[in-house]
Amino acid sequence: MDILWNSFWGKIWMTFLLSMVPVIELRGAIPIATEVHELNFWIAIVVSIIGNMVPVPFIIVFIRKIFDWMRKKMPKLNGLVSKMEQKAEKHKETVLKYEFWGLFLLVAIPLPGTGAWTGALVAAMLDMQLKRAVPAIFLGVVGAAAIVSFVTLAVPMLVQLF
Repeated sequence: MDILWNSFWGKIWMTFLLSMVPVIELRGAIPIATEVHELNFWIAIVVSIIGNMVPVPFIIVFIRKIFDWMRKKMPKLNGLVSKMEQKAEKHKETVLKYEFWGLFLLVAIPLPGTGAWTGALVAAMLDMQLKRAVPAIFLGVVGAAAIVSFVTLAVPMLVQLF
C-alpha cells in the first residue's frame, strides 16, 4: 500500500479512498495526506471532500434495503445492523429538531460517531429526500474539512512554539 503513496496520483487516489472509509472519512484523510505523505494541502482538502461525499447518496437510498437483506441472509450480522440503527436513533432527535441545520451540525463537528456516513444513515432512517439531505451533509463535510484543516495546520505550529 505504501507504494501507492509514492506518486502524486497515488497520493490523490489514496486520499480519495481514505476519505470514503467510515470512521476515518476526511477527518483522517486530510492529516494523513498532508502531514504524513506531504500532499498539497488544498488538493488534499478538495479530494477528501469529494471522496467523503461519494457514498452519501448510496447510503441514503440503499441502506434500509441493505439492512433488510443483511437481516434475512446473514442473521449473524443482526447485532451490527441493530447497532448502526441505534447510532442513527441516537442522533435522530437533534436532526428532527433542527432539520437542515441539525444534519449539518451532526456532520460538521469532527467527533467520534459523527460525519457524512452517520449523517447519511440518520437521513435514511428519517426517510429524508436526497434533495434535502445531500446539501446539508455536503455543507457539513465542508465545515468538517475546515475544522480538520485548521487543526492540522495549528497543531504543528503550536508544537514548534514549545
